[in-house]
Amino acid sequence: MALALALVAGAPAVTAAATATAPGGKEPARIPVVFLRDDEPPVIPLSLLDPVIEDPGVQGARLAVADNQTTGRFMGQSFELVEVTLPEGDPAEAVRALAGEGHRFFVADLRADRLLAVADLPELRDALVFNARATDDRLRNADCRANVLHTAPSRAMLADALAQYLMYKRWTNWFLVQGRGDDDALYAEALRRAAKRFGAKIVDEKTWAFAAGSRRSDSGHTTEQAEIPAFTQGAAHDVVVVADEGEAFGEYIAYRTFRPQVVAGTHGLVPTAWARVHEQWGATQFQDRFEKLAGRIMAPRDYGAWMAVRSIGEAATRARSADPAAIAAYIRDPRFTLAAFKGVGVTIRPWDGQYRQPVLLAGPRILVSVSPQPGFLHEHSELDTLGHDRPESGCRLPGR
Repeated sequence: MALALALVAGAPAVTAAATATAPGGKEPARIPVVFLRDDEPPVIPLSLLDPVIEDPGVQGARLAVADNQTTGRFMGQSFELVEVTLPEGDPAEAVRALAGEGHRFFVADLRADRLLAVADLPELRDALVFNARATDDRLRNADCRANVLHTAPSRAMLADALAQYLMYKRWTNWFLVQGRGDDDALYAEALRRAAKRFGAKIVDEKTWAFAAGSRRSDSGHTTEQAEIPAFTQGAAHDVVVVADEGEAFGEYIAYRTFRPQVVAGTHGLVPTAWARVHEQWGATQFQDRFEKLAGRIMAPRDYGAWMAVRSIGEAATRARSADPAAIAAYIRDPRFTLAAFKGVGVTIRPWDGQYRQPVLLAGPRILVSVSPQPGFLHEHSELDTLGHDRPESGCRLPGR
């Protein structure tokens, strides 16, 4: 399959932010990065205040290329982004064509099964695939791959970050409300694991069983106002924890519960890799640059893609090399760290390829906290209190 057939419609095949020659008049060494995504309809958020993002992920990668060029032009390096939309069905032919052209760095804005279909290709055995989107815990455990690194936090990391804060506040009794989707079930399972891990108690669980009223009709709010108080009656609890990754009902829970309760999880107080309300450690300037480039706010998938492409740029600078093998080796080196606007350097867990990183706890209009929380200690890194620590890991790859 020709590469041109797989390119994003309307997007250039290659984005290069600098064309200046390297010091000494030499042509800069080219370092291409492939951004992979599927052609999917955008997620329509429940709230009309939230924008419909039609280009998730790729804008973060574009910003990272521009950031890489800032140093690259002085190092004799030129970073390029190849944006590829994979065909429906088997992506093998398209990705093999890319590997055949010499590409060794892939940033995947893909769901778990599609990510594995790409990473398992023999042609990518020596490549480096960055998972910038999929939060599935199985990708860091039984389905881990030696050639995959995860800039996206896992669901376990997100759930642990929330659990630490709830325990810090002594909100120990949870009412879990789960959606009917497969992703909702996985998020709910991560919350159960976190509750057990940190000593919280899920005193009641229910699966959302209603068709939410129309937000655009006069009667929509009346339907929720009648249903949700009855639905949230049950054992005494401190917080309603919501698992609604499918955006079916979570936004309706707050302010309508039977008791005056905090709402947290996928809605309300949300654990996330990135949020528009984050402004510490240079995040305001970072978000301003992103909005100037993309014309919208940065979302977690953009941040995951930015981290991936910036990792390649940082490693190329530190290794003083454009050789893919040297760059990949530096990224995997225990000394590798990336400044990522979260107050501490981001590093990589050697046992599952997960990027260690603080998790933001964001309300609708302000940053509430950042996990790990005070008092949750670890013998090596407090960041390893989030997600699957080495003794808990189900990843069984040679050398890990």
